[in-house]
Amino acid sequence: MLACGGDGTVTACAQGVAGSGVPLGILPSGTGNLLARNLGLPLDPGAALVTALTGSDRRLDEGSANGRPFVVMAGLGFDAKMLGESSEQLKKRLGWAAYVLSALHHLRDRPVRVSLVADGGPPQRLRASAVIVGNVGWLQGGIRLLPDAEPDDGILDAVVLTPHGWAGWLRLAARVLLHRPAAGQMTALRFRQLIVTADREQPWELDGEVMGGTRRLMIVTQPGRLLVRVPDRASG
Repeated sequence: MLACGGDGTVTACAQGVAGSGVPLGILPSGTGNLLARNLGLPLDPGAALVTALTGSDRRLDEGSANGRPFVVMAGLGFDAKMLGESSEQLKKRLGWAAYVLSALHHLRDRPVRVSLVADGGPPQRLRASAVIVGNVGWLQGGIRLLPDAEPDDGILDAVVLTPHGWAGWLRLAARVLLHRPAAGQMTALRFRQLIVTADREQPWELDGEVMGGTRRLMIVTQPGRLLVRVPDRASG
């Protein structure tokens, strides 16, 4: 199967072939194309088609949030707000920078109280602006938000963003960009199952698509469910 579009389209196509053994070829043409970038797929349409038809098959994990599949990232709070306010027209004009403009409107939003239970362990309670779960680690612009995330390790990674005000966001951004620890502003988790409960309803998203509002997310990993065509290393 060939998927031509952004991460949302890729996820929809992946849902159709996951677990079937049929490989998915990706022709990236969206704004973020995060799965393609993380897998090292070519962004040029012609080269992407060659990879889709002749590349090697790589078995990837799939995530599920409240029963809905994702292959890149899921999020609650800040990132969903950012995605929801980035219009298609603005994304066509500015590309991924449209998300940055949208994010600026929410840097002073009041955080929520969240409880996180990973793999049945004790709950962690934090005041957070966002909970972001990733099957991959790289964002647009070469930003590695989840440095330990690998799409085929059977584990999902998450970060809980806990900055305070504009100054806190600036410190957090600087530390992420410089690949430095952000203790007190970001908490990292690795898990196979995560239950997130918020004290009030928040928007949530899967692979760039806002799904609505919720106070609870149950996220699980489904190892090795998806085959994706990637560049053939033997020919590189």
